[in-house]
Amino acid sequence: MKPYRIPQLAKPYTDYDMIQRHTELPPFSDGRGHLLYIFLNHGTPDGAQNGELYTLVTALVQLGLDTHENIDISLEEPGGDQMRSRQLKVLAGDYFSSWFYHLLAKREQIEMVGILSTAIADFNVMKAHLYGKMKGMLLSAEQYLRHTVQLNMRLFLSFTPMIEESLTQLWEKLLAEFSHCETLCLELRRSGNPASAREGYCYWKVMELATEEERQLLDEQNLDLKDWKKLKLKYKCDSLLTDKLHGSLQSIQGLLKDIKDEHLISELSSALDHFLLQTKISGQAAVEG
Repeated sequence: MKPYRIPQLAKPYTDYDMIQRHTELPPFSDGRGHLLYIFLNHGTPDGAQNGELYTLVTALVQLGLDTHENIDISLEEPGGDQMRSRQLKVLAGDYFSSWFYHLLAKREQIEMVGILSTAIADFNVMKAHLYGKMKGMLLSAEQYLRHTVQLNMRLFLSFTPMIEESLTQLWEKLLAEFSHCETLCLELRRSGNPASAREGYCYWKVMELATEEERQLLDEQNLDLKDWKKLKLKYKCDSLLTDKLHGSLQSIQGLLKDIKDEHLISELSSALDHFLLQTKISGQAAVEG
């Protein structure tokens, strides 16, 4: 099996000076991608032969969806750097997603275009249902987190039929845990300031426990960074996320211990080591921020 190199292969499609200068992209789905690549190479002949292509296009689609998710729809007046960032996110998200059609069609993988298109449609339906619950304030912090993890798994679950049947259960369990970890890291990162944290896990946790006065401040978006940090500390939001992250990582390590295939466990351990390095950097930076 070729070494995992999806982040490097994606750079020609994602690294543009204009985007980097004027806006910020969401994190690359590296943990889920690495996991998918490994299991495809232990699956059907099609999965093994095209594992790198399938993982690359899935990562690009996920990046496109995540980029659209990061668009700030609260901007009221056009113009300035914020509007430029918003416009670039719209264009960048469409651009990243469009590559999956191009790359698959170029390799005559028409069936896979249909499979991923169905997954994208399902993702959007799931996202709309989540938004409806959020708008109606019908969501707890734990429900929000569970729905978000399920969303982050959707595209990758499309490849389950291509994975060796004896490994399907392990694949689904590990995908759930890796998706949980990446979601938690993102929530830690986004909790750093009131604007990006709004309607994320920390927002929902504070809304569950806050006083009426605190809820009003949140509803009016009238919190400065100092007050937001005080609220997070008061309700232990970052600590809760960090504890969940540690628990999920322990679950992954427990699953790896039960694997008998030495080659597979070596590959998965390498993926976990790489993910732990990324987690340590992003998680610590978010908590300290």
